[in-house]
Amino acid sequence: MTKHLVVGAGPVGLAVAEHLRERDEDVVVVTRHVKHTLPEGVEHRRVDVSDPTVAAEAFADADVVYQCAQPPYDSWPELFPDLTRGIVEGVEAADARLVVAENLYMYGEVDARLTEDLPYAATGPKGRTRAACARMVLDAHDEGRIEATIGRASDFFGPRVRESAVGEQVFGAAVAGKRAMVFGTPKYPHTYTYVPDFARALVLLGERDEALGEAWHVPNPETVSTRRFVDFVYDAAGADPGFPHIVAASGLVLTLGSYVSSPLKELSEQRYSFEAPFIVDDSKFRDAFGDAVTATPLETAIEETVEWYREQGVAAEPIRLGTDSDQSPEATQQ
Repeated sequence: MTKHLVVGAGPVGLAVAEHLRERDEDVVVVTRHVKHTLPEGVEHRRVDVSDPTVAAEAFADADVVYQCAQPPYDSWPELFPDLTRGIVEGVEAADARLVVAENLYMYGEVDARLTEDLPYAATGPKGRTRAACARMVLDAHDEGRIEATIGRASDFFGPRVRESAVGEQVFGAAVAGKRAMVFGTPKYPHTYTYVPDFARALVLLGERDEALGEAWHVPNPETVSTRRFVDFVYDAAGADPGFPHIVAASGLVLTLGSYVSSPLKELSEQRYSFEAPFIVDDSKFRDAFGDAVTATPLETAIEETVEWYREQGVAAEPIRLGTDSDQSPEATQQ
């Protein structure tokens, strides 16, 4: 039986582990902290894999390693390269295969559909950090040190996703009957990625030799405007908070707010993606793998996310800008 090791226990890491367990696979989740929410039958290892020696020991029995963790959002330039380096060297020592979950920050501002052949043109610190980490992984593959592939997703939504552009402030607000807050201009089309689809795509990439050495945009539901997306959420929640039910934070608000708010400062680097069309092209994946992984229809994915929010209740904690991480001190979860 293949041994699957998942680094990180945020929404993506847990979705990957959950999907693998549904297939009765042998799964280990690696985190820095104690976890009480792992799927049934999943082994837990509490280690810091930014240390290559520790990573090598943790990965020793792994056949496939899924890198689904990242440092706190405001510490990427300082911590992300070491985390990536530790994982790459650990995978190399274990002679395992590496599958990396990424976002789209490395491309920077683009005036066209986002495709995998775009240059890494990001100018902000988080985008440049993402680009450097992607190069580190693909260079290690090209040098023959490891086998690696990368799956890239747009802004997340889905079960367990609270800290995202359409997390608590959209789904949580709708379930609570309150107005949603979105960033930028909601009239523009924006691709959003459903986390269970992302997880299934990452597992497929780890299984296919033809996926190695490349980055892939994972399948996404149909792209609609953010306003239409939010309308679907409120329809699914059966909520009517009154008119208007969307409050938009403009680029000016983000810029001014960044001087006094750390979360807004971190988000302001990516404001371009919410102030113009942001459409992700996933045709490369679909052309290569056919219907092996298909995106969940948007309205169905939204309904399933609303149902999860209803079951869990509205978060008591304030919204933070974090991601799928617990491999660094004071890491946030998404």
